[in-house]
Amino acid sequence: MSDLAFLLLAARVAVITPTLPPALPPPEPPTGSLYNPHNFHPLLGDRRARRVGDLVTIRLVERTTASKSASAESSRESDNSFRLPQVFPLSRIPAQALGGGSNQGFSGSGSAEQSNELFGELTVTVAEVLPGGVLRVAGEKRLMLNRGEEHLQLTGYIRADDLGFDNSVPSTRVADARIRFGGTGQVADNSRQGWLARFFARIMPF
Repeated sequence: MSDLAFLLLAARVAVITPTLPPALPPPEPPTGSLYNPHNFHPLLGDRRARRVGDLVTIRLVERTTASKSASAESSRESDNSFRLPQVFPLSRIPAQALGGGSNQGFSGSGSAEQSNELFGELTVTVAEVLPGGVLRVAGEKRLMLNRGEEHLQLTGYIRADDLGFDNSVPSTRVADARIRFGGTGQVADNSRQGWLARFFARIMPF
């Protein structure tokens, strides 16, 4: 893949910077007490993600299937004729010139089907905590393979109550989900139509 094509693809795919948790405050001077609120962890507390920078695992279970078909048919037929008195000079007019008609017909049909599946897991970070227990999450995964690179990005909103005990949530529970999956390299280039063929396919009237 050329450097120019790689730069153009990188410009279309925005890089998601992970949101890190806020820095810990400096240690307070010792007070002689064994209790420290910054290091206190209850034994039975809820360890689910609720703060900025916490990690959430998104289980990708996307499956969409769409099917559509349409058909139309119409026809129209008419026949007209006139009868004139058989007197001269009207009797000289041939009978074929006094009749007419038309016949029209149309028949068309079309169908389209599409099916997409995406399964896997992606761990993202909590970028913002909104009122009502809603968390805005964002993250990406990049895999450098021997024939190119694959990237997966996800952004959206989840409810903290939907998180499981392992801080995971299915992608069907992500509101306003933006999932982007693509790749670069030799395999992606060979599966893509050339730019000249795409140009002629766009302007061809047939």
